[in-house]
Amino acid sequence: MTSQQPAPKIQLSTTPDYRENYANSVQVRVNLWDFLLLFGRINQATPDSVNIQNFQGIYVSPQQAKALLNVLQQNVNQYETAFGEIRLEPHAPGVVQ
Repeated sequence: MTSQQPAPKIQLSTTPDYRENYANSVQVRVNLWDFLLLFGRINQATPDSVNIQNFQGIYVSPQQAKALLNVLQQNVNQYETAFGEIRLEPHAPGVVQ
């Protein structure tokens, strides 16, 4: 019979350079070893011109990307249960998401 190890105690802390920001654009680039998440803000000054200003790039392993996918799906499901379906607006051709 094997005994299960107790779950480790998790402590959250922030580093001195921790910051929070708002992004309405997330681009994903993938290679064999990692996923790069590029966070930015979209500024559409005119109907035919979109400017995306990326301010942070975060590399994660494929395993962490899949774990993030699962956590986001669980949280989106909980949000929609509480507040209703999140509808995605149709995008005009050529608009980068």
